[in-house]
Amino acid sequence: TVEAVDGFRITRVWDEHRDAAECLANVFAEPPVVCDSFEDVSDDVDLVFVADCNGDGSDHLTLARPGLEKGIATFVDKPLAFTVDDARQIVALAKENGAPLAAISILRALPGAGRFARRLEEVGPLQFGSIQGGGPSLAGQIHTISLAQHIFGDGVVAVRALGDEGPNTIHLDFGGRADRPAKGVTLNCDVGLVWHCAFHASAFGPEGAIHSSPLGDFLFPFGAAQILKQIREMVHTGRSPEMTSGMIEAVAIAQASRTAHETGKLVAVEHQEEATT
Repeated sequence: TVEAVDGFRITRVWDEHRDAAECLANVFAEPPVVCDSFEDVSDDVDLVFVADCNGDGSDHLTLARPGLEKGIATFVDKPLAFTVDDARQIVALAKENGAPLAAISILRALPGAGRFARRLEEVGPLQFGSIQGGGPSLAGQIHTISLAQHIFGDGVVAVRALGDEGPNTIHLDFGGRADRPAKGVTLNCDVGLVWHCAFHASAFGPEGAIHSSPLGDFLFPFGAAQILKQIREMVHTGRSPEMTSGMIEAVAIAQASRTAHETGKLVAVEHQEEATT
């Protein structure tokens, strides 16, 4: 049911567990070369894909550096990095070496989320929004943050957070912007078991409330297809996708939420223009 996105061929793979890389290579009719080091993956290729989506991103600067220094187009699976400093270093490396860069959550590209965002005017002047889902890991939180960015927009200026073991409930404050929810957006990341990894979005205003259908596994492949199209265009044009905007802000929101959870205070979100190459 999802359109195929062609134009890609995997030619090199690396994993810290070589047997895992060899297992992946054996799936293909034309097996890719299993590299001895991650530095070798970026040799003689058009694109590097840092497919490390379930970690906290603390190693992404290290993993992305060799390809970026060679000027190779690079996609970093979410999160772009663990800290804002690392994220900025990745972006700076890309800019210095003329390497187009992307880091996009499927939730940022999900067509169903875009359709929901176009319904916001139904509630009148937008007062409040909420997102549920994602789970307590940073990878899950980045998905939740990215979905909020997709539906309600970028430009978060400060956050509050609470949770037993981490910032599992995060409130986004847009600083009174007229084009954002007046009372902010709350993210409930750790909501227990959910149906097929589904996220749910809601929006509230003086004229009513709207609630999304489940945004889960049955829709995620459509977001993945959109991302692959963006990456393919990035390789051919040498320019980062527009959808990449907000990738540093997502990391900054996550970082600020950790501080807010530790301190119990409202914490400002670091901002910096996210220039694309």
